[in-house]
Amino acid sequence: MQTHIRAMSRFAIVALTLVFAGTALAQSSQTNFGTWKLNLAKSTYSTGTAPKSSTFTNEAAGKGVKTTADSISAEGTVMHSTYTVIYDGIDKPITGNATSGDVVSATRLDANTVRSIYKKNGKVTVTMTSVVSKDGKVLTLTVKGTNTLGQAINTVAVYDKQ
Repeated sequence: MQTHIRAMSRFAIVALTLVFAGTALAQSSQTNFGTWKLNLAKSTYSTGTAPKSSTFTNEAAGKGVKTTADSISAEGTVMHSTYTVIYDGIDKPITGNATSGDVVSATRLDANTVRSIYKKNGKVTVTMTSVVSKDGKVLTLTVKGTNTLGQAINTVAVYDKQ
């Protein structure tokens, strides 16, 4: 009986180790994880839409990715929003004062590319494609559409990993 208990304990330890290792490996493969700060000098915005500053963080949240974004608009308005998505294309709510919409869905296109669709009241507002450079130090967001303020958005925003 004691031998059986020891064998079961070893099995449980190995199983837990594999689960934790698998979770760590899956999370480490997320090239867009970390904190990213806008590099205004390398970015292009539609007239009047460039923020004074912008930073966001992507981190693991269960099976998904939690994004927390903070920026200061051209007019000085402090913006803060958060959302958690799974790369399954299903709409998830955005909390805070985001001008992109009230829900977002995301799909991973390849190891370094994610496409996000933002909506307000069920209508697509903006489409964003984010691409992490091969060295993992730069993230480029290409954003097109019309934000919730009615401003046309045609942006290439370059973020540096912090």
